[in-house]
Amino acid sequence: MPTDVHQHFWPPLFADLLRARGAPPRLDGWTLHLPGEPAYAVGPADHDLTARTGLARADGLDRALISLSSPLGIEYLPPAEAAPLLDAFHDGALALPAPFGVWASPCLTGPGPRLVEDLLRRGCAGLQLPATALLDAAGWARCAPLADVAARHGKPLFVHPGAAAPAPSGGPAWWPALVPYLQQLHASWFAFRAFGRPRHPGLRVCFAALAGLAPLHGERLAARGGRDRGRVDPAVYYETSSYGTRAVDAVVRAVGIDAVVSGSDRPYAAPDLPDLGAAAVHALRTANPARLLGPA
Repeated sequence: MPTDVHQHFWPPLFADLLRARGAPPRLDGWTLHLPGEPAYAVGPADHDLTARTGLARADGLDRALISLSSPLGIEYLPPAEAAPLLDAFHDGALALPAPFGVWASPCLTGPGPRLVEDLLRRGCAGLQLPATALLDAAGWARCAPLADVAARHGKPLFVHPGAAAPAPSGGPAWWPALVPYLQQLHASWFAFRAFGRPRHPGLRVCFAALAGLAPLHGERLAARGGRDRGRVDPAVYYETSSYGTRAVDAVVRAVGIDAVVSGSDRPYAAPDLPDLGAAAVHALRTANPARLLGPA
């Protein structure tokens, strides 16, 4: 079952609710306003179901998992603001036709475990959390009840970049995606090794964007005395969005071909299958996602 584990799509009611907001995150027509990023012109076709279904078909996908755009910061809004947006997102995404599925995103300021329990029972593929919630021991402790729900259901956790810190004055448009997003993923990966895995020994975890290339720092970890410096965690996976052959090849050398899964971050990036041979592409698109996601 060829799978893309990382796409974004805004159901119509979700977009309408963003337009109704008076403060970021909000949409003005199709212009997105976020606190830490420049205004972004959203392509209407990117959230047109007919167009996106056609793209999934052209990509040869049997499954495409829709992710809440965590940089919007919706998970951190007060419960009264977050709940309608999260309901609109999940209800709309769960109603999408094949090949689409959805990750479950909780409110981090309210009764998150109860929402995750409900969403997983309704058919969500797993739990998604922003990397900003998982940067240290305290973050993993706060989110432990959410991860426990996923583990109890045998579902994975997907770690996605969260809201970006403000870019430097005059910074380029690519700054958030290349600096704060990757710093968040890098920190959350090391925090998981140090604090998350001991608390959640059986949890399958997937980090977006190759965890900001954190696995490539194994030699430095070894030099600085990391106790498990040479260990590869067989239940940790790395999603490929926005990276190509060289980066994927380097991560495969660090953690093995069985740990990498294909994701595109569509519509913000197009799929880029690495030039590593047919067997590797099959592993990234079919075999490895099946192990990550487990039984439907």
